[in-house]
Amino acid sequence: QGQLVESGGGSVESGGSLRLSCVLAEHIYDSYVLGWSRQVPGKEREGIAGLDKNGRTSYAASVEGRFTISQDSAKNTIYLQMNDLKPEDSGTYYCAADLLGDATSMVATSLSSSGLWGQGTQVTVSS
Repeated sequence: QGQLVESGGGSVESGGSLRLSCVLAEHIYDSYVLGWSRQVPGKEREGIAGLDKNGRTSYAASVEGRFTISQDSAKNTIYLQMNDLKPEDSGTYYCAADLLGDATSMVATSLSSSGLWGQGTQVTVSS
C-alpha cells in the first residue's frame, strides 16, 4: 500500500459536512510535517491545512473557520473535518507530508522536493 492513504470523500449538499481520513506510514507520521491539499477544477493544487510536530496548525484563508485538521497518534492518522461545505470546495483532496517546512509552509501551492501526496479522494458539493 501507499505511504499515505486517504479516504472519506463523497457527495454532499451545500452546507453539509464530510470527514476525511489519512493513514500514514509510521515513519512519515513521526517525522514529517503533515497536512491536506486539494485540486479544484481550473486551479493548481493548493495546500489548505497544515500540522507540525509541535501541534501547530495553519489553514488557507478559503477554508479558515470551516475546516479543522486533527490527528490520532495511536493510529498514525490525520483527519480533515470539513463543515459548511460550498460548491467551490469540490475537487480532489490529497493527504500531504513534507520532511521540510512547518504548518504554514504546508498551506501553499507546492511542497518541497521531499514532499509526498496520497492518491486522492473526490469531494463533490452540490448547490
